[in-house]
Amino acid sequence: MIDQYINKYGKRLYGLCRTLCANVHDADDLYQETWLKVLRYIDRYDSEREFEGWLTTICVNIYRNSWKRMLKNPVWDNFTAAEDKEIAMENIAAEEPPDYSELHAAINRLPEKLRMTVILFYFRDMDITETAAVLKVPEGTVKSRLNRARKLLKEVLTSETDLQF
Repeated sequence: MIDQYINKYGKRLYGLCRTLCANVHDADDLYQETWLKVLRYIDRYDSEREFEGWLTTICVNIYRNSWKRMLKNPVWDNFTAAEDKEIAMENIAAEEPPDYSELHAAINRLPEKLRMTVILFYFRDMDITETAAVLKVPEGTVKSRLNRARKLLKEVLTSETDLQF
């Protein structure tokens, strides 16, 4: 039964994992952890809801939890402020394969809440309501995060010629 879901949603899920993670190894781990959790909790899936939304929520929650664990790691205690930790994480995430466009690089430098919102809304083609449900925030929060992200991206990308696809 799970095989049909993997065949139908596997590529899109892996695309989300690659977008969220800074490297292929972390994306592979996130992909596998997501399917393992789906397998473990498939009996709790409400067939009235879209499977892809449920799958995306699981993936995002696993990613968030691993992100939080990483920030609590004692290695990060050498930083004096949370902002320093965030800057360090942005620099790590900015190391991308050379084929990434300027837009993707700029998105990866956004603060995590804005980046996650942009990824779900623009790259996963979710509407405001779906994005809010996955992130467990009000729709107004999604709108304000998207607005803030667009403003920050506009500052970074000074002209359309910066967008290389």
